Amino acid sequence: MNIQLMSIVAGTRVCNARCPFCISKMTPENGIGFKEPEINLRNFKKACKFASINNVHTIMITSKGEPILYPNQITKYLEELETHEFPIIELQTNGTLIDLEEEKYLPYLKKWYNLGLTTIAISIVHYEAEKNRQIYLPYKKEYVNLPKIIKLLHGIGYSIRLACIMSKGYIDSIEELNKLIDFAKKNKVEQLSIRPVNK
Repeated sequence: MNIQLMSIVAGTRVCNARCPFCISKMTPENGIGFKEPEINLRNFKKACKFASINNVHTIMITSKGEPILYPNQITKYLEELETHEFPIIELQTNGTLIDLEEEKYLPYLKKWYNLGLTTIAISIVHYEAEKNRQIYLPYKKEYVNLPKIIKLLHGIGYSIRLACIMSKGYIDSIEELNKLIDFAKKNKVEQLSIRPVNK
């Protein structure tokens, strides 16, 4: 059984990406803004206990924004999750900050690994950097170095999942999917998931 534990308060839209299909656009603003929201640790502990007694084996830390914008929160979540000894703990991210602010995030990534984080799921739309830039970082001239991020994370010990959103003009055919699979194999990515954009 899998369970997702939201890493930031519902309604928060704090993210460094500008994805046109982002789930955060489907829910109303609630006035939280860019201030780091407080963790309701009591409820988080209850969710962990519920997951543990129901034999959940995979936890995914995710959000309606970019969860690693609040790295200290990720650390707090992992410290609590560690006490429950879940075998697989994943983090969903667009991954861009790992490259753009490597010096800041490298110590966190090492600490998170030691706290039990096993898998980093990186959101993408294509194997080409320019296509990813168009969706995630249209306000920048270049996209991040995805192969470098994968190599860095592998060096720490993480398994990598590329989580690809399929859409027209990006990964939208068997030929493009095969090229994405080749990219994943070339970069020794352990998992690849694909899903279409849905309304």
